[in-house]
Amino acid sequence: MKLAEALQIRADLQKRLHQLATRLDNNATVQEGSLPAENPEDLMDELDSTIGQLQDIMQRINLTNSEARDADGQSLTELIARRDCLQKKTSMLRDFMDEASSLTSRRTLSEIRTISTVDVGDLRKKIDRLAKELRETDLKIQQMNWTVDLT
Repeated sequence: MKLAEALQIRADLQKRLHQLATRLDNNATVQEGSLPAENPEDLMDELDSTIGQLQDIMQRINLTNSEARDADGQSLTELIARRDCLQKKTSMLRDFMDEASSLTSRRTLSEIRTISTVDVGDLRKKIDRLAKELRETDLKIQQMNWTVDLT
């Protein structure tokens, strides 16, 4: 099985757990003299089974991510951490750039003038370089997901 397939299975199991939580909640109480729509014991058994499957697939994914290496010797775990940090940094700098390039218009000369504290053009170039690095890192991760076998 390829890593990408395991990632899809993990997502499906997580979705199934969310649905199970709702089904358990819906069958937690009934009116006196009524029966629940689904047997809570069966739902809890299904929960145990699904949690076990999720734990197994997550362990295998994490092990694969730490062992699989790209051409430069970086593990998938390192690439994922790099991607996540690049996403955060790029997002924060974009928000900062939006604030820095938002100038308040003045109606009269006596109103307080606001100016940017940074060179917005240089900041935009920096963000563009980060965005490119983010795309390249994400492409490496996606490529490895479809070529690496699950441990």
